[in-house]
Amino acid sequence: MARVTVEDCVERVPNRFELVVLAAQRARDISAGGELQVDRDRDKNPVVALREIADAKLDGEELFESVVRGRQKVAPIEELDELDEAMLADADGDEADDELDLAALARDAAEQGAPEPVNRDRLAEAYDAGEATEI
Repeated sequence: MARVTVEDCVERVPNRFELVVLAAQRARDISAGGELQVDRDRDKNPVVALREIADAKLDGEELFESVVRGRQKVAPIEELDELDEAMLADADGDEADDELDLAALARDAAEQGAPEPVNRDRLAEAYDAGEATEI
């Protein structure tokens, strides 16, 4: 088959950046086992992808959705599990339950042997008064 050129592909996808992104995604799909729409003719996956785009063998919307799915960092939520449903049922909007009791957390940490947190204001005052040698 004749060599595929960028001009052949730009007729189908006018933006060259978008063309590169779509062709790269299609090449990844082919590598993952996607069905070929044109004969391979000993060409590598990127060339096959460009030939498919030039021959208008691909659905542009479907390929674009494949690009979006490939770039998503968070998988879409399919269903809520029982724990999520229980948490949603317990959430009645009471803000008092949502606040942390920092004093209780500090007492618990001290009981477990954790060092006392550094109070930068007290440390700075001690340094200014000459009581502390290092900050």
